[in-house]
Amino acid sequence: MDTGVTKKEPLGRDFFINVSSHHTFGTDAVVLADFAKAKKKDTLVDLGTGCGIIPFLMLRDGNLRSAVGVDISEEAAELAKRTGCELKLDNFTVINSDLKDLKGKIDFGCHTLVTCNPPYKAPNGGLKNTEIACAVARHEIACTLEDIIAVSARLLETSGRLCMCHRPERLAELFTLMHKYKLEPKRMRLVCQRPGKEPWLVLLEGRKCAKTGIRIEPTLYVYENDGFSPEMIRIYGPYKEAYL
Repeated sequence: MDTGVTKKEPLGRDFFINVSSHHTFGTDAVVLADFAKAKKKDTLVDLGTGCGIIPFLMLRDGNLRSAVGVDISEEAAELAKRTGCELKLDNFTVINSDLKDLKGKIDFGCHTLVTCNPPYKAPNGGLKNTEIACAVARHEIACTLEDIIAVSARLLETSGRLCMCHRPERLAELFTLMHKYKLEPKRMRLVCQRPGKEPWLVLLEGRKCAKTGIRIEPTLYVYENDGFSPEMIRIYGPYKEAYL
């Protein structure tokens, strides 16, 4: 499939990613990849993978035994597949599928980590983007928050982790749905643009069939003073260094 005009975005450490006008990435995906704390033994499924930024950042850092990106968009799937082939990654695969229709396409109950940077807006929340690719990425058109959490629970092994980001105003809904599907919230971190500002993002980890008890991590500030905060510089790390 022709994915249109694309460009290669350097990620550092000889890694790059193919992006397009429809399928690129932002700060939320980068901080989620860091928050997930991937390990070398992890088997990852990234739901709504888009251009594949989350698995590619983890693989760049030498983590993951295997990674599967899932996306309903054929254009996005082809873009991520192209990057994996060009980087010669034999432990990265892409499934072009609705995440509600994964039966027979991927094994359930055996993965250690699921990540998702989902659409933030409810189906009736705000104006729809006129371009369908952008609308699907921003609004719960192709899947709901419950769909994401339900399939994540099916994919994970006992004690496996779901790490996702969302808007803070939907935190109560996140907790309710995680409890419904036996994904106990274990870690949470708020993200603010600057000190003194309200958070614009929440990072949340749920662990399958875990005991109750959540750890609230220190707030992450994207900017401090006149530039990126020291922690954002650490998180961007090799990605920013690639531009120097």
